[in-house]
Amino acid sequence: MIGAMRERVVAACDGASKGNPGPAGWAWVVSDDAESPARWEAGPLGTATNNVAELTALERLLAATDPGVPLEIRMDSQYAMKAVTTWLPGWKRKGWKTAAGKPVANQDLVVRIDELLDGRSVEFRYVPAHQVDGDPLNDFADRAASQAATAQSAAGSDLGSPEPPPSPDVPVAKSPRRKAPRATGGGSSARTIKAKFPGRCVCGRSYAAGESIAKNAQGWGHPECRTAVEA
Repeated sequence: MIGAMRERVVAACDGASKGNPGPAGWAWVVSDDAESPARWEAGPLGTATNNVAELTALERLLAATDPGVPLEIRMDSQYAMKAVTTWLPGWKRKGWKTAAGKPVANQDLVVRIDELLDGRSVEFRYVPAHQVDGDPLNDFADRAASQAATAQSAAGSDLGSPEPPPSPDVPVAKSPRRKAPRATGGGSSARTIKAKFPGRCVCGRSYAAGESIAKNAQGWGHPECRTAVEA
């Protein structure tokens, strides 16, 4: 269990699905007293929806933290947060049916989360995703979940995994653009194509299916990284 001997634990969780449904992953991160990432875990889900990934991330975080210690959870999923706070009481009263009388989606995960929330102090805090100056814990969980979805393998601090790479979805400060070198007969082509499958660029960041990619000396990746490799 994480969180023993602490007055309050601040954490974040996130899920990712490359295609929705598509290759999916989940992740959680617990901060230290300075609210910097201290311990984390991420894992694959095979093919799943984004909602399943988000709920799984929350379930894994609750299961990994001490129920006797107050917990603040930062999330960028309105669905997962409302499912287990706003909508859950009504679903239970209606026998796990929605207002329209239909079965609750992902009921098994919602029931498990409800059990884990019982009797403990948990504060949910919504934080917007993919912001330049966004919440660092949520950004970490977002990157770890995306990496798990793409690689379909487990990672985490207990496994000795390095910090997940930067997400291509997060805006970065613009720097002066330089002209790309012309392609020569022996160099790689400047042509870009749409990726058929998700992958990882030479820079360490992943790219999603449908994203524009270009050929570089070591395979395919972000167009801007092609010029950096060639320079």
